[in-house]
Amino acid sequence: MATASDMSSNSTSKYLNRELSWLEFNQRVLDEALDPAIPLLERLKFLAITASNLDEFFRVRVGGLQLMVRQGSTRRDPSGMTPQEQLDAIAARVRQMADDQYECYRNDLEPQLAEAGMQRIRPEELTGMQRDVVEHVFDSEIHAILTPMAVTSTGEFPLLPNQNLNVCVRLAPDRETPDEDRFAVIPFAPASSRFISLPAETGYAYLLLEDAVRQFAGRFFVGETILECVPFRITRNADVSVRDDSAADLLVEMEQVLDERRTANCVRLEIADDGSDELVGFLQEALEITETETMRMAGPLDLSAFFRLTDRQGFDHLKYDSWPAQPSPDCPPGASLFDVIALQDVLLYHPYESFEPVVRLIEEAAKDPDVLSIKQTLYRTSRSSPIVEALMRAAEMGKQVTAIVELKARFDEARNIEWARALEQAGAQVIYGVKGLKTHAKTCIIVRREPEGIQRYMHFGTGNYNESTARLYSDVSLMTRDEELGDDAVAFINAITGYSQPQQYRKIAAAPIGLRDAVLEMIASETERKKQGQEARIMAKVNALVDPELIDALYEASQAGVKIQLNIRGICCLKPGVEGLSENIEVVSIVDRFLEHARIMYFHHGGEGRVYISSADWMPRNLDRRAELLVPVEDPTSRQRMIHILETYFQDTVKARRLLPDGSHERIVPTDDPPFRAQQHLYEEAREAIKRAEQQRRTLFEPHRPGEE
Repeated sequence: MATASDMSSNSTSKYLNRELSWLEFNQRVLDEALDPAIPLLERLKFLAITASNLDEFFRVRVGGLQLMVRQGSTRRDPSGMTPQEQLDAIAARVRQMADDQYECYRNDLEPQLAEAGMQRIRPEELTGMQRDVVEHVFDSEIHAILTPMAVTSTGEFPLLPNQNLNVCVRLAPDRETPDEDRFAVIPFAPASSRFISLPAETGYAYLLLEDAVRQFAGRFFVGETILECVPFRITRNADVSVRDDSAADLLVEMEQVLDERRTANCVRLEIADDGSDELVGFLQEALEITETETMRMAGPLDLSAFFRLTDRQGFDHLKYDSWPAQPSPDCPPGASLFDVIALQDVLLYHPYESFEPVVRLIEEAAKDPDVLSIKQTLYRTSRSSPIVEALMRAAEMGKQVTAIVELKARFDEARNIEWARALEQAGAQVIYGVKGLKTHAKTCIIVRREPEGIQRYMHFGTGNYNESTARLYSDVSLMTRDEELGDDAVAFINAITGYSQPQQYRKIAAAPIGLRDAVLEMIASETERKKQGQEARIMAKVNALVDPELIDALYEASQAGVKIQLNIRGICCLKPGVEGLSENIEVVSIVDRFLEHARIMYFHHGGEGRVYISSADWMPRNLDRRAELLVPVEDPTSRQRMIHILETYFQDTVKARRLLPDGSHERIVPTDDPPFRAQQHLYEEAREAIKRAEQQRRTLFEPHRPGEE
């Protein structure tokens, strides 16, 4: 075990670096792509996810660090690293990761997929018939759509879209400049298909678009000598924020942010590794990119595009068996959800249990004549959101609909702007969040007139109101009409929509005022109880743990002897297992077929067992710069189920990795017990629950009442 004295004297050395911790998370995703026990197309999917993850990492995190370096910042982060030191460490780690990605693709996945009937064809491998097909596609589609742009100097380089595939063409000198090569750029159209289907006797064969352009590039430059034609791709900085505290019209300001991203500086150049030094140097000068910021790739650029191949029909044997979301036993088909929630709180754990009851609740509210108003937060929604459409119908039917649409949800700004305008047009009251904060809380309040008076029905969640991602992300939904939670939810919404000051809530805690203190208080309570000789325990499942103040509180609890189990999917800056500091803290991470997204917390609290769900991760941005919620789960059955789910993850010996003090992870070696996979176990439990409910319904005799048909 590491000891506190093993670390440097710098007080910040008790924290792991945030950026390097995130890269280790992406490595765990890559480990799934490297795992031969996983079906081939699922491995390809994980590989594509690692590439997509890195794209966002460069756009947001690396772009921000580069900006700090240009501004001359030498400020050290909590781990003790300057911005330049972080960039150097990131560059080294990313290069190793890229090597592993392409080693996996070239020498493992691509050959095995070809053997299984999904074959990538190189230009030199085309049969006569296949070449005819490619030539026809090029002449009828590609040549007509793509436009070559001559670049006479690096100062006249065209504005290229972020993360769009392009080719750079180097042409032989002409008579006027016999000593200088000439260059042209061909940007690919965003709507162009990356994969050109080819005739094949069996299976599926395809040629990459860039290979087709290379094959017939001469048709763009008739009479010219092409020296090389090389694919490349740029990543632009997306760390552009709006000063919404001074924005007169936030919607207009967000549209300007989107425009700024299109012209932001380049933070990464990816290029095929067969590009000459002359061509690479030309692009580096034109894009103002250094050698460190240039990545030569030993395979197809933009591996995230290969995600599209994973849904190809006819290859089900190369995919996981289907795990369809199960209906909740507590929400029978056809039953009014208002009647269901009036009887008891309903807790759903997605994606094992369907998100359908959440959608159904809002759709039912939209058409129910007794519903007076609906208030809802919207952060990330689907492209054709049934929830937003239900809110629009409710507004059109004369109900009071208030939608808090967070326009600052990164990379979903454009979609949220469209939904905000559509909701306003339907007659809803649309609020664009709070100045200076992002509204990340997930809640819906439905106010309904009933015989006994006005009732409020609430939904609280850890995930977005997005029925598409709810099939892929693990999240918790709590539906209740608890009176005090209703008071709190209304007060929270009113604090966002009006000028009312945040107040003391009865049961919930909200960021940026109160949530941090509530969590710190519960950690401190466990620490104090342990010092007094009582039993103390903390279990938590969050996506990221970065906040130094919370980490210090957990260190103090560990030193007092509190047993702490943390399930952190992504970034974790806490160092577990350090003697004298954190030897009582265990941190595991699970990467499996569903994305772990739920935030759940348990505190022993003298045996009472307090359980909470939250929209917030344990990061400064969530605790200090976002409107977030921490909601208690008080129904005994629901609370016990949450504890069971938390404990299930800590039993995993198949997909779990244990965090080590140096920031690396190790597989958990199973004991003599059979291998245990948490996600599979949770899915099987959901299936068994609905089977039991159906069996009970079949054996329940319900008499016909007079007047019933």
